[in-house]
Amino acid sequence: MAEQLVELNVTGMHCNNCALSIHKLLEKKGLQNILVDFAGEEVKFSNNDHIAIPGIIKDIEGLGFKVVDDPATQITPFYEKIENKFVFCAVLTAPLLLHMVLPWHFLHNPIVQLLLCLPVFLVGCLHFGKSAFNSIRGGVPNMDVLIFVGSTAAFIYSLVGTIENLGEHYEFYETCAAIITLVLLGNVLEKQSVTQTTSAVKDLIKIQLVNANRVINGGIEIISAKEVRPGDTLQVNQGDKIPVDGEVLSGNASVDESMLTGESIPVEKEKYSSVIGGTIVQHGNIRMLATKVGSNTILSQIIDLMKKAQAAKPPVQKLGDKVAAVFVPAVILISLLTFVLTYFAGHTGMQTALMNAIAVLVISCPCAMGLATPTAVMVGLGRAAKNGILIKGGDTIEAVANTKYVVFDKTGTLTTGKFRVNDIKITGKINPELVRGIIMAIEERSNHPIAKSLVNELKTLTMAKVILKAVKEEKGLGMRAEDVEGNHYFLGSGMATDDSGFNLSLYKNQKLLAQIDVDDEIKPDAAALIAQLKKMGIIPVLLSGDKKARCLKVAQQIGITDIHAEKLPDEKLKVIDIYKQKGKTIMIGDGINDAPALTQADVGVSMNDASQVAIQSARVVLLNTDLHSVIKFLQVSRHTLLTIKQNLFWAFAYNIIAIPVAALGFVNPMIGAFTMAFSDVVVIGNSLRLKRKKLGPPAP
Repeated sequence: MAEQLVELNVTGMHCNNCALSIHKLLEKKGLQNILVDFAGEEVKFSNNDHIAIPGIIKDIEGLGFKVVDDPATQITPFYEKIENKFVFCAVLTAPLLLHMVLPWHFLHNPIVQLLLCLPVFLVGCLHFGKSAFNSIRGGVPNMDVLIFVGSTAAFIYSLVGTIENLGEHYEFYETCAAIITLVLLGNVLEKQSVTQTTSAVKDLIKIQLVNANRVINGGIEIISAKEVRPGDTLQVNQGDKIPVDGEVLSGNASVDESMLTGESIPVEKEKYSSVIGGTIVQHGNIRMLATKVGSNTILSQIIDLMKKAQAAKPPVQKLGDKVAAVFVPAVILISLLTFVLTYFAGHTGMQTALMNAIAVLVISCPCAMGLATPTAVMVGLGRAAKNGILIKGGDTIEAVANTKYVVFDKTGTLTTGKFRVNDIKITGKINPELVRGIIMAIEERSNHPIAKSLVNELKTLTMAKVILKAVKEEKGLGMRAEDVEGNHYFLGSGMATDDSGFNLSLYKNQKLLAQIDVDDEIKPDAAALIAQLKKMGIIPVLLSGDKKARCLKVAQQIGITDIHAEKLPDEKLKVIDIYKQKGKTIMIGDGINDAPALTQADVGVSMNDASQVAIQSARVVLLNTDLHSVIKFLQVSRHTLLTIKQNLFWAFAYNIIAIPVAALGFVNPMIGAFTMAFSDVVVIGNSLRLKRKKLGPPAP
């Protein structure tokens, strides 16, 4: 049965525990490939058994969340906005706190305090109580359970004291109100901070929201980019964003593609050039044909990949998730023990024991552990994307830690992929024009860089016309062809017999006709990259299907000593396996011929221009062909992983220190609520430092 990919927009998720409860619900239903992004308000899953979607939506809403058509158009009621709840509670809480320092006797009246606290408590019940109840139903109790229990205990204790007229030692209305208000403040700050961590994806989505000038019957019609259909002719003027992917029909333009590649130098476009949606025409005007629209554009694929990447958890997060799942029950147990031991063993008063127990509840913070990894991953992936590095998963960031080997393909990776024909050596007495005609007829049917170079050079020379009725490409070998007279041809490297400079051979009916010497240029920054990798303690390896002599020549020029030449795609897999057994291995290739090897390596990196094959086969796509992107990728990965570890250390250390301090009575509940609210902000703030942090060289 066909797999159905379902995408839902879910509002109301405000922390990682919310995402965990939805994830757990969908897992119980047997759904696959579940991705829950609490910051992006998206839930995705594969529905193999075609379980009724309305039923799934009903169950998600049963947890207290809301499934909407489009979060952007969803209007949140005034009273439901977290900012408005905070302001309302802060206005009523301020007098309750001021009564402790001001000599205004009416503020000391328990009835006045009850009237000020009651609305705040009701807001807390609706906000935290509803979330707490739904999280318990979902099987993943969240922080709101602790806040609700703590604030309710303080309110009920105070209410009983007021009703029984037990005096001011039994009145802690300010404690109840302050807990709710301060945690709401933390929620406001957390919401604003998390929004910043997801800005990379949101910035890319904004790029898509443009208008297009569609040419109809000689006139111009302005439409939304979403309304463009394949085959439409569009006019793009200077300063405009190109609305969708397509090809230039007429005109010339300089296009800024930095949003895609990180490369600031504009790219010149002319007739037949490909253009990418979201890029900006800096100079000139073009008329283009729309070829890919909607979800098929490169920009849409990148946005989709980034969303999936943010949901893919690094192994380091599993520890945080495991602790977060049992954290709330453990804290409630510690709180009860604190009350019992303080009251019965410590022989203190009821109010002291209760305040200590409440302080334990409100000072503990499971959210910091839940936010430690996803916030750092989102910022790290966003920074990488702005540098033209598309990392397809938070787990990839951890996978490149302690890399020992970086295996490079040669053509198009360490070299430019722009070939020149040095010489054509013809065997026997055959007309050179006929040989050139055969080569031209075969190679113009191929998209390989060498084929394109041959075609470009040969079309300036005279040649005989050769008509082929069949052409077939054999990956890693070359091209086979048959002409209308039944002659069979082979043009490629797979059957060459010597190590001379001639690296391509042309055969007719298994008889050698000619040998061709083709060479490509080494990228100017290749030697610097290899030197930097060696400084980092990483061993560079060259793995290519090209002739040994050419591989040696390139390797010697840039400083690589480990060389594997003349390897077919299946042989490359074996080489990668050998290195994987010796240490963590990254493979960097062009993403087409090297697709199997890219998949086999611990991390596959494609030096391609985001072609479909590259996007599918590699875990990292370097959209900018500048080799410095490799170092930038390693730096971003290292610093993102470092940030995750710092966040987790803070989250664990905070709770390990804060809970015993509260249990021993050194912190009152109001201070506890204040520190808890800001522990989340510390984690998110540390993650946001990644946006502008100076990245040093990755450690060995």
